[in-house]
Amino acid sequence: MSNSGGSSSTSSSSSSSSSSSSSSPVGRREKEKEGRPRQFDAKAKALCWSRADIVPGRHPERWRKDAAGNIVCKRFCNCSGCLCFEYDHIIPFSKGGESVADNCQILQTRVNRFKADKDEVDKTRLQGYSCDINFTDKELDIIEMAVYGDVIRPGNQCRCRTVAEMLGKYKSKDSTAACKLPQS
Repeated sequence: MSNSGGSSSTSSSSSSSSSSSSSSPVGRREKEKEGRPRQFDAKAKALCWSRADIVPGRHPERWRKDAAGNIVCKRFCNCSGCLCFEYDHIIPFSKGGESVADNCQILQTRVNRFKADKDEVDKTRLQGYSCDINFTDKELDIIEMAVYGDVIRPGNQCRCRTVAEMLGKYKSKDSTAACKLPQS
């Protein structure tokens, strides 16, 4: 794409930019000015999430599988843990990939960092950079309880009890059963 037209007030600064400037902050801003936003918008992210594989037995708005088959949690976007994920450009942005839903996939954060600006990375290679942890249903229930305050899945919908409830000082008006979590 050419930088000609539309930016006459910044012609002296844009004339010194080279093709390698796209990785610099100035280059990124220029691409955004050209109509190429670096980040996915909310609509693209929502479509990207909805297209990811569903985790059987889990609420699809809370849990999905990334392109490598890793379970990730919707609340853990842009963090570094094993349930964390990022929205990835399938065709890297640096190689012309657009920030649109059709070029989006969710990837566990560490897998996305490995993939970086590579394209055509197969699922087996992505799996090789995944966390080596398989969470049990009970562990995912505990994580979901800690993050959302309740668990929503077929056959097991429950909520977190308050301290006052546990001490018998308060009776909840919420008819959802309290979760029975393992004792230490």
